[in-house]
Amino acid sequence: MSLPSREIRETFLRFFEERGHRRVSSASLVPESDPTLMFVNAGMVPFKRTFLGEETRDYVRATTSQKCMRVSGKHNDLENVGRTPRHHTFFEMMGNFSFGDYFKEEAIESAWTLLTEGVGFSPENLVVSVFEDDDEAYDLWKNKIGIPESRLYRLDEKENFWSMGETGPCGPCSEIHFDWGALPDHPNDDPSSETGRFMEIWNLVFMQFNRDASGEMTPLPKPSIDTGGGLERWAAVLQGVRSTWESDSFTPLIARSGELTNVNPGSSEEQDVSLRVVADHARALTFLIGDGVLPSNGGRGYVLRRILRRGSRHGKLLGRDTPFIHSVADAVIDEMSEAYPELGERRAFITDRIRREEERFLETLTKGMDLLDGEIGELKAKGVETLPGETVFRLYDTFGFPIDLTADILIGHGMSLDQAGFDTAMSKQKARARAAWKGSGDTAIQEVYGRIASDVETSFRGYEALEFDASLAVMLKDGEPASSAAKGEEVELIFEESPFYAESGGQVGDRGRITTESGEVEIHDVQKPVAGLFVHRGVVVSGEVSVDQDARLEVDVASREATVRNHTGTHLLHAALRETLGEQAMQKGSLVGPERLRFDFTHDSPLTPEELDQIEDRVNVMIESNQAGSTREMDYSAAIQAGAIAIFDEKYSDLVRVVSFGDCSTELCGGTHARSTGDIGLFKIVSETGIAAGVRRIEALTGIGARRQIRQQERLAAAAADRLKVPLSELPGRVAKLLDERKEAQRQIDDLRARKTGRGGGGDLFSSARELSGIAGAKSIAGKVEDVDAKAMRTMVDDFRNRLGTGVVCLAAADGKKALLAIGVTKDLTDRLKAGDLIREVAAVVGGSGGGRPDFAQAGGKDPSKLEEAIARFNELVGD
Repeated sequence: MSLPSREIRETFLRFFEERGHRRVSSASLVPESDPTLMFVNAGMVPFKRTFLGEETRDYVRATTSQKCMRVSGKHNDLENVGRTPRHHTFFEMMGNFSFGDYFKEEAIESAWTLLTEGVGFSPENLVVSVFEDDDEAYDLWKNKIGIPESRLYRLDEKENFWSMGETGPCGPCSEIHFDWGALPDHPNDDPSSETGRFMEIWNLVFMQFNRDASGEMTPLPKPSIDTGGGLERWAAVLQGVRSTWESDSFTPLIARSGELTNVNPGSSEEQDVSLRVVADHARALTFLIGDGVLPSNGGRGYVLRRILRRGSRHGKLLGRDTPFIHSVADAVIDEMSEAYPELGERRAFITDRIRREEERFLETLTKGMDLLDGEIGELKAKGVETLPGETVFRLYDTFGFPIDLTADILIGHGMSLDQAGFDTAMSKQKARARAAWKGSGDTAIQEVYGRIASDVETSFRGYEALEFDASLAVMLKDGEPASSAAKGEEVELIFEESPFYAESGGQVGDRGRITTESGEVEIHDVQKPVAGLFVHRGVVVSGEVSVDQDARLEVDVASREATVRNHTGTHLLHAALRETLGEQAMQKGSLVGPERLRFDFTHDSPLTPEELDQIEDRVNVMIESNQAGSTREMDYSAAIQAGAIAIFDEKYSDLVRVVSFGDCSTELCGGTHARSTGDIGLFKIVSETGIAAGVRRIEALTGIGARRQIRQQERLAAAAADRLKVPLSELPGRVAKLLDERKEAQRQIDDLRARKTGRGGGGDLFSSARELSGIAGAKSIAGKVEDVDAKAMRTMVDDFRNRLGTGVVCLAAADGKKALLAIGVTKDLTDRLKAGDLIREVAAVVGGSGGGRPDFAQAGGKDPSKLEEAIARFNELVGD
């Protein structure tokens, strides 16, 4: 029986759906409210708090096909990708889950039925391993299912006791493996071996414990089931191939990679490895960017960047010198958009982001080769045959060179690399990365909130009212539960119902006050540290407040109304951006408070003044049209099909809130909004900037804030016009004229300085130029100049260097108590003399340091009294 991947996925989900499980859409690859993970790496991650009893759902059985990444931490498969039959960065983990409902017997029976009857695995080829002490599971497999003891294996904790990480839910497990058949050289093989005989296809985890940071395991509130089976592995076995690369999960992508590189799969093992890497990494990049991760120099964005660079390097090994991974990603979207429609909707953005990042890297790769070639040349000249580990690491870390690529290049030159030095540098980098990665929150504090959330859940009443009466359920002081608090103490208050909005979706938490019969608390913020729990943060301003007291919760009306105007403004701004710039202008983040709004969106270049005017005008037209607002709750899929816009990397539940303003805007949003667009009053953009590669930011004001901004600008312009004694209409021209006059005056000053220091005629520094020994036709100029700054020195060096044609220049000057140095080398001499190397030696004489390019470098120093010695050192270095 040969099933395509899409049918396997659907069969799995439908099987459990028919057995009372809720079919849950895959969560984002970016974990929500989990401080321990960089990416979702298993199907149970989105349900972690449910397993811990910290949250409840309206179902006790679930089934998913979850997007997963294993490229960091304990689960890191990156270096194995392409070289083993079954390791991948991105994969889909199909699973069924029981939250305190059924346990081992039903989990085992369901798994066996689906495998043997639902999708057609041969029972004779299936073997099972259990945790060595799990007699219950062993008996179920043997007596209930009927598996002979010859196909049942008891394995140790390393093999059959599962945990998501160092902390979290864990328990014994039963693993189901496909047996490809006995190997003559391994008669005593078992599923723990690496011989390739066994392929794990499903892991049934019997979730019984929670392991804390000390290693102690405590029973979970209710024993639960967490299972995971890799879709790609199922596809390989059911399609009759031993490697996942040969399944339909990858063959179309490998074929596309081969077309783009003119390499036929099967041509050579190393080329096949590269084709697999490209296919795998294109999948990972597609889904990461689809879930809102963008290239950066830290955290998740850095991992994405490394994956892309690794794929691009393999493309180069295949002979491709131009960007192409974006075209493979296009094929990924073709294959996967049926199961993940958001990929199709974001196709242009995903492929464009990959293309531009690969273009940058290929430029960097060329620079890295230049560095390596230069290092090889210098080492060979010195008779050194080993490339230092620090240089190997710099190539790896800065330019993305894998160590094996560097080694291959060195072999061609009869050289080797310093592996130990590289390992030392790598260890230091990993230590820095571990120190820098903070996850998504503080573990200890999250645990406090998690325990509270298992007993208390806050219902938001702020859509209907800004005042509400409720009983104080929980109070925290300094992160610990407390029964009361007196005047001056900072507190966190939790209620089962509240009109206060908790910060989420970019909207800040409400401000206001909470009063009881004995005291009053001024609330300055409301947060939602875990889903469903509103934490009201404030200070007791009078009397004393205690747990279980009845309280009056009052939201600051003016603050909320201003926030409402700004939040609705972001929706209209988003719509105007998409109308003006195209649908690739997608929201990447926002901050909405009472004072202002901030909106981040994807776009490749700064907006022109005309575009900003067009966007601002469009929003104000929407405001003037006074479109009525409406909200409704819908199924997520139905909302998207109806045209609602989902925010790029926001997480949504199955039931979503849809906010619409006539035909102006329709978005999924849980925030608070105006009754109609006219309530906003006025919209004014105050700035537009870039905050990351391909991400722009607009800051804007609405209502009275916008009017105040316009008034302030008018007053500033009027004051400037009055100061310059011109009408306001003539102010721009007058300012431009003054700037031109200032520029001309500065030019004259610079020219006078240059002439004073010998730029112009006989007896100057140029006339003192001397021949360089050992370099025919080359000359050297070295000397002190006066009354110049660093900028003027650079101009003078450039002038002298151009006039020399071939040579080297060193100028020195005193600037108060500091020494200034500048060295220039003509381009034709940079292979013999490098300005950066010279400046380091010369600057050391005056107690300084510096650096720069091979053709120009500058430095400063602490001791200007030694400038003559510095010049002498320069002459010595250049052989003058």
